Amino acid sequence: MAMNTQKVLVGGLAAGVVLNVIDFITNTYILGDRMAAEMNAVAPGLADKMMTGGMIATYVIMDFVIGILLVWLYAAIRPRFGPGPKTAVYGGLFVWVVFGLAYLGYLFSGMMSGATWVMASVIALINVLLASWLGARIYTEEGAASVM
Repeated sequence: MAMNTQKVLVGGLAAGVVLNVIDFITNTYILGDRMAAEMNAVAPGLADKMMTGGMIATYVIMDFVIGILLVWLYAAIRPRFGPGPKTAVYGGLFVWVVFGLAYLGYLFSGMMSGATWVMASVIALINVLLASWLGARIYTEEGAASVM
């Protein structure tokens, strides 16, 4: 069965909204001050450079792209694992592991403490699983009913 591209985009945009909202809350209220202090300890002024209007727009766009990729991955693995939340979790876990490994650079370079990295990773896991679940819930294929 062919992938429903329109549903990948719609589900991906919905997943992107989830990612953006949770990232905003995390980076503004939960970890923002802590991460800014840790970045500025490494390179004074770095936190300010990372929060310019252009950078914020980049983060927002990246979350929408990640949301679309999450739903695309769900649609791609769905024939093997079946439709439903379990498959959405598999896709979400895969994306979380890949990004978690990529963000290890912040930890190893000293831009982020181990405690901050763990907190950010746990929040990211929750975020990506919620986004993946919502995107997968929206995604359907022609002639197939949603199982969620």
